[in-house]
Amino acid sequence: MLNMPDLALLVATAAVCTGIVMLVAVLALRWNTRGSVASQVTIIVAAATVSIVFSTVAVVMEMFISTHDLIVLCWVIGVSAALSLASAWLITRRTVRISVTALMESAQRIGDGGVVAPAQPGAREVNDLSAQLADTSEKLAGARAEIERLDAARRQFFAWISHDLRTPLTGIRAATEALDSGVAPDQHQYAALVQSRVDALGRMVDDLFELSKLESGTLTLQPELVVLLDLISDAVVDVQAEARQRGIRITQVGVEGHMLWADPRELTRAIGNLLANGIRYAPESSEIVVSAHSLDDGRLVLGVLDHGSGVSSEDLGHLFDVGWRASAARSADVHVPGTTGAGLGLAIVRGIAEAHGGDVRALTLNDGFRVDLVLPMTAP
Repeated sequence: MLNMPDLALLVATAAVCTGIVMLVAVLALRWNTRGSVASQVTIIVAAATVSIVFSTVAVVMEMFISTHDLIVLCWVIGVSAALSLASAWLITRRTVRISVTALMESAQRIGDGGVVAPAQPGAREVNDLSAQLADTSEKLAGARAEIERLDAARRQFFAWISHDLRTPLTGIRAATEALDSGVAPDQHQYAALVQSRVDALGRMVDDLFELSKLESGTLTLQPELVVLLDLISDAVVDVQAEARQRGIRITQVGVEGHMLWADPRELTRAIGNLLANGIRYAPESSEIVVSAHSLDDGRLVLGVLDHGSGVSSEDLGHLFDVGWRASAARSADVHVPGTTGAGLGLAIVRGIAEAHGGDVRALTLNDGFRVDLVLPMTAP
């Protein structure tokens, strides 16, 4: 049985041999920082094997065994270590090559704009990384699709807004040329035409400025406790002339008694846009119904119902997009006060609603088409 001094000597010998080998391994890993994973794993496995061999040989030499037995032991340990290192290197190289190749192929497909499926190429960590790459590829594909959609919408919007700006400008140019050449039969009528076109351009610029503030998040609300009936009455006054011209009646149902925290100027603008949109597309001599009711969750639903055909179900999701109109050929309708017909009105309504912490929705009903403005009634 070993006594304590002998046992301490064995432990010290093994510790010194292992320390020397591990120090060399650390230096080798630093030198091989940019090497392959297989080479780094091989260095670690070799360090562990060599430390065992070195410690064993050193301890055996301290035991004063015969030279023959020492040579036999060294051959056995050496051959076993060499074969073990070779096998470890081959297995590690094959495993790493399979895993890394699969990850590189996935990364290449992601770079080419494709979507990859999660694979199981190797170890758990590699499989987790493959799953993360698959999730990232789906997110990137969604982001690219959204960018393409927004870019297409931007190009379409600029095409529409250019057309809508050109329409009143053309009318102004024609009227001013007629006035300048003295061929205008009624100068007052032509002057009124120029004024109406200028007003249309001014409204369009105002809408663009309002929309830019909403899109950039720089719109500053000044909420206060307001009476809903007062806001609706103000908005009705703004569009009453056009409604009367088309024989459209604006009625109210259940709007009395409702109060909410909102910016009166912005909310009146949103209500006016909804009314103007209804007047534009409602049949002549029809009725627009403005209704309001509260929900159990503390929100108020303000609805504007017209008896027009509305839009198709597949277009409902685009109704509040900037620049969207049911027909690309539809030109600006400058006869509805407060609106431009440039596809900005409902986008502004949505922006104002979201700025108040609310939302908008559109519904096709049996008796017409309704747009709802959903707003919180309490202070934010």
